Amino acid sequence: MNRLLESRSQFLSAAEDEPWGASFDLLPIHQPARDGFIEPIDLDPWLRVQALNLKRHAAALRPFQSGEFGTDPASPSDAHIDAVNALLNRLRSQLQRIATQVDRSAAAAIHHPEIARLQALVSRKEWGHQWVQAIEQIWDFYFELFGQRQTQFGSWLLACDRIALDCYQDIYMGLGQARSIPTPAPFSYIKTGFGPATFRRGIPLTKLGKQINPFPLIQLPYHRMVNPWTLGAILHEVSHNIQTDLNLRQVIPQAIAQRLLQAGLPRSVALTWSRWHSETFADLSGLLLGGPYMVPSLMDIAGRSPASTLHFHPNAVHPTPYLRPFISTELLKRLGFMKEADQYNQIWQRVYPNPRAGNIPDEFLQSFNRAKQLVVDTVCFTPYNELGNKSFAEVARFRPMHQRMIEEAGERLAQGNDPGIIPERFLIGASRWALDRRLAEPKVITQNFYRALGRR
Repeated sequence: MNRLLESRSQFLSAAEDEPWGASFDLLPIHQPARDGFIEPIDLDPWLRVQALNLKRHAAALRPFQSGEFGTDPASPSDAHIDAVNALLNRLRSQLQRIATQVDRSAAAAIHHPEIARLQALVSRKEWGHQWVQAIEQIWDFYFELFGQRQTQFGSWLLACDRIALDCYQDIYMGLGQARSIPTPAPFSYIKTGFGPATFRRGIPLTKLGKQINPFPLIQLPYHRMVNPWTLGAILHEVSHNIQTDLNLRQVIPQAIAQRLLQAGLPRSVALTWSRWHSETFADLSGLLLGGPYMVPSLMDIAGRSPASTLHFHPNAVHPTPYLRPFISTELLKRLGFMKEADQYNQIWQRVYPNPRAGNIPDEFLQSFNRAKQLVVDTVCFTPYNELGNKSFAEVARFRPMHQRMIEEAGERLAQGNDPGIIPERFLIGASRWALDRRLAEPKVITQNFYRALGRR
């Protein structure tokens, strides 16, 4: 799409400079006939169709209509549809201008069907078709996303939307000063064969032809959807977007590097932790939003073969899987959940008793205990101007009493009762509480989880 945008102006200028009204005495185009006579070729129908096809292609890439993907709560909101239409309309206006030029080129070729004009027409038609394909890719992407809301999974996706929205509301209500309210809200969709992911607001996406993504997208694999106690992924992915919307993506890595260097840690260690800032922030933010049960959810992800979990990638943006749970349990201790932190640490060390069995550099292992303390303190307990001179732990405000709310809600979920006024994001931990204690069958917990969120 960028390549098309760069050369668009050159094409339009050339098209506007062409002497469409010029008059030439041209020989008619002929075709040998079988009886030896020369018969003229009637190009007019074919030439007219070339312009007609492009105009109809452009018209078919219409804006989405409010209500065409349903009108129930699971349907895309008007804000989401309007944001996509604004993107499509900007691109369609360029395509329509190209279509007008192709129409003029076709008219000129019909009037004077010389070779140069015929070839100019098909060349410009090709250019227009490239635009059609680029816009169609974007149109199809959102058509599929919005269309998922009309399937049997619409209610599940609505539940995920409500969890994501609750995370945003909690953070913005806890800020030390008012900030502009982001809109539209995050939008969830299912993508089989992939892990959880997010596409942040305001960044160019390859699948959109490098156009700017108008709102946060939360990609969730089907296997997570059927196991709601693994949906801590929503809190993690939403946190990436929160970090961006709060303008913390530049502040946090700089603060981490400076803090570790001031503490005398090796420069290579400080720079690596700085590179890990986004994933570390998302892990810690997810815990502050959802509570202690986000740690076993993280361990579900990081718990793979020793060869995978203990493998250090020098340029990775994620902390080495073996280290990630320990970073979160450090935050648990700071929040007062000492027993839970020790329990999770013991489980992890029982599964992976020898951290040197992989290729994690000694300088990371030797400095890890000190580094994780400094990083957790920098990310969660250091005030930032972007947060209204509050720390992130003050903004998110997870407390032991919130964990008691989660446990009570878990018991209600297991019994099929209304969990009450508990925030939507806490229901993930509630489902894990019910599952771990075998308060109900997994299928029952899943059904009650989505039913409770659907009633909100």
